[in-house]
Amino acid sequence: MRRLLLFMATALAFTAEPWVIGWAEPQTKPPPAQADLLTRIAHNLAAHRALYRLTLDTTHGGDVIGASGTMSYEVIDSCDGWAVQQRLDMVITNRDGQDVRMASDYATWESKDGLKMRFRMRQTTDTATTEETSGEAALERPGGAGQVHYSLPKPADVKLPPGTLFPMWHTATIIAAAEEGKKFLTRPLFDGTSDTGAQDTAITITSWSPPSPYRIAALAALPSGRVHVAFFDRTPDAEEPDYEVGMRYWENGVADDLEMDFGDFVMHGELTDFKLAPPRHC
Repeated sequence: MRRLLLFMATALAFTAEPWVIGWAEPQTKPPPAQADLLTRIAHNLAAHRALYRLTLDTTHGGDVIGASGTMSYEVIDSCDGWAVQQRLDMVITNRDGQDVRMASDYATWESKDGLKMRFRMRQTTDTATTEETSGEAALERPGGAGQVHYSLPKPADVKLPPGTLFPMWHTATIIAAAEEGKKFLTRPLFDGTSDTGAQDTAITITSWSPPSPYRIAALAALPSGRVHVAFFDRTPDAEEPDYEVGMRYWENGVADDLEMDFGDFVMHGELTDFKLAPPRHC
């Protein structure tokens, strides 16, 4: 259930260039032109606040027969980085008719060069804390390896593999690849939601289109497309994804029309309230 925390950010056959083959290739630094595009996309990710309504889409024969909730997501431009706050509240109904409330609070700060990150996450089921992490992570250089230091659930240091991305740069990498017409890429992602370090992500970009009519004018003026991301544990026997999510991404990193697949059930997320933050002059 920990992947309820992350909707932002898929195929098992990859045709991307070497710089986007994250966990298998030690050389992950993009060529200069691609690096320039990635930097531009990353620095243009929008500071905004979004509220999503979550509803049950489908079930796959498990114990869940009902689910609903809300998710708020806020990106704050702190000049030298992004501060992100995410709150999820969801009620799940099982076959015995029991309602279980799940909630999570997740906060990060990520430097705009993609090299440093601080994180804090707390997840509860009803009134009991079921998972908690906090700490900080750093990469040696863009495309390089790194390390995370956990203060919770217990003090520990874990290595991050070459090519690891933090969440905002992961989003920017997907959008940059979409603008270049790529369809598949894979990268390790560290988001701080577990105490085991990075996960592998496999991304499929199924479309990328010019601006089109949309009910939110600020988004209608931007290119957008459909993206699918699968998350895998970094273990030799991880053949099936831990979690999958599909979404519509706009060029500024805003997402809507979420399809979050947790295995036994699928949740749909609809953007119900959206506000762009005013430009910040740093």
